[in-house]
Amino acid sequence: MIKTVSPALKALVESLIDYAGLFPPAGLSLDIALANYQEYRSAPRSFMLRSFVLKAGDMEKAPGSLDGHFAVLAETPVEILVKRAASFETTVPSACEVPVYCETAIDELDRVKEAGNFAKIRCGGVKPEAIPSVEAVAAFIRACASRKLAFKATAGLHHPLRAEQTLTYESDAPRAVMHGFLNVLLASAFAFHGDDDIEPILRETDPRAFSFDERAHFKDRSLGEEQIRAARRDFVHSIGSCSFEEPVADLETLGLL
Repeated sequence: MIKTVSPALKALVESLIDYAGLFPPAGLSLDIALANYQEYRSAPRSFMLRSFVLKAGDMEKAPGSLDGHFAVLAETPVEILVKRAASFETTVPSACEVPVYCETAIDELDRVKEAGNFAKIRCGGVKPEAIPSVEAVAAFIRACASRKLAFKATAGLHHPLRAEQTLTYESDAPRAVMHGFLNVLLASAFAFHGDDDIEPILRETDPRAFSFDERAHFKDRSLGEEQIRAARRDFVHSIGSCSFEEPVADLETLGLL
């Protein structure tokens, strides 16, 4: 039996996950990743799914049925992207008719904003040193909030809560403390609504500190459903994850789904 999702949690995780099965640590083939995405689109928790993240070089291989449902990851602008993609991720701001997410330093965020683009933060990787500190993530979120600059987060966000995890699926994979996507989402939502004290939210590892009903609660702080929807719509757009099943399963284990 599928559990009813609380209004606040659904507002927080609806249309959240950009499925990046092509990328590490999953590293699936295009055929398998596309098959997974199509399956997830009809799964019970499909409301959590957003776009399929595609390498720019594979764009012509994408079936037409995915038009408007994929994000393209590229190092440099490619003009053909504007014809079919739902979004475009790049390290260099560029003119584009679809949303552009630019992974760049905080001191370049003004340039991103001026170009009419969005920001992107990488929250992890396959090595411990790829994981930014709580302070660095908080600084990025606050910098975006102060500029009213929307962003997406990617890498290392397979799990809801901050915890020590293996970084790949190999038997001898390194372990490190990874950021949780609930931590990042709630911290971003609070920052969007003017609460700058977000390090405690990002650092929290105890699931009992978080609860969801008509509101989303972190200890003695809370946000209403409409506040969360506004933050998702206008500030924290999505997260990239090479797994769709892990985030869903973890939320179910926590009793939230």
